[in-house]
Amino acid sequence: MKLVIDANIPAADACFGPFGTITSLPGREICADHLRDADALIVRSITQVSDTLLDNSALRFVGTCTIGTDHIDHEALAKRDIAFANAPGCNAEAVVDYVLSSLLTLAERDGWSLSERTVGIVGVGNVGSRLQARLNAMKVPTLACDPPRAEGEPRQAFHSLDTLIERCDVLCLHTPLTREGPHATYQLLDAQRIDELASGSIVLNAGRGDCVDGLALRNRLAGRGDISVVLDVWEDEPGIDAGLRDLISLATPHIAGHSLDGKLRGTWMIRQALARYCAQSSELTFADICPPPALASLHLQHALPPEDALRLCMRAVYDVRRDHDALQRQALNNGMRKGFDDCRANYPLRREFATLNVQLSGEAVVLEDLLRGAGFAITLKVGH
Repeated sequence: MKLVIDANIPAADACFGPFGTITSLPGREICADHLRDADALIVRSITQVSDTLLDNSALRFVGTCTIGTDHIDHEALAKRDIAFANAPGCNAEAVVDYVLSSLLTLAERDGWSLSERTVGIVGVGNVGSRLQARLNAMKVPTLACDPPRAEGEPRQAFHSLDTLIERCDVLCLHTPLTREGPHATYQLLDAQRIDELASGSIVLNAGRGDCVDGLALRNRLAGRGDISVVLDVWEDEPGIDAGLRDLISLATPHIAGHSLDGKLRGTWMIRQALARYCAQSSELTFADICPPPALASLHLQHALPPEDALRLCMRAVYDVRRDHDALQRQALNNGMRKGFDDCRANYPLRREFATLNVQLSGEAVVLEDLLRGAGFAITLKVGH
């Protein structure tokens, strides 16, 4: 079997080497010529798997090591009888880590407390549901908007987007991109809704860039400048709007889910799917490809203010400011398009909050529920 694989997919040799010969290429450079005699294509979201890309290919299997699939032309796959698999939930925990790091960073910068804000979550799938669960465990009030789920689960507490805009201080978007149908998400946050955001509101988009009207958002920031914005996803990536980037509080290059754990989990899930397709046994476990973290534990002995303790533990694992600064630096040195892709291609090692065991003793034991709710492993050292 011949496999064409995005060069940025970790553990590709370990996971896919047993299936055959691997050709490794940058995701944006994969073209139809590379697939003429290939049996399998393994990508991430940067590669657009279109009818043109698949034209005259010999592919029998396509896998994307990501949750989302809006870069995949499913009809083109179906008409060629090409099997497909994605990795739902693989990096959802990493995206939640990103959201919490971003919100706690803004809270520190601007002098407010997350516990006193209400967070509206738009899209309550793999990411949104985990975000809501963690925030609720941290005693942060949330409201959820998910029209497709609301139709199928009428007893659940879902609200309209307009209700979230009216009642929430923070709006987090975690929707897929759909351009048609009763629940289309293209420019879901349009000019009118952006205009209706209350002064002091925070908008965070770690879903899909086209779900927000970027021009309207830029105009609101340039005009009134009274809201805070965090964007990890953008219209027209990688050639994003530098004017908008310069106006927002945190700008990152589509890396919210780029933890090593999430990437490896996605690779392993597609490896499992390919093994099933080929009717092969799969003895490789996720633990076989996931290394131990550099920082395995942290010991707190005194009761810091709760959100200071959160920031300390979060930044021991991941600090969103690093990614914001890297995009600014790369864009300045290399131009926006190249800088954006360079940040992604050379992304530093990042682990998830769950890989850090926080040991609590003495007065610090009062932080147990908060830190456990935020996603850390907790050990109580009684008697210390």
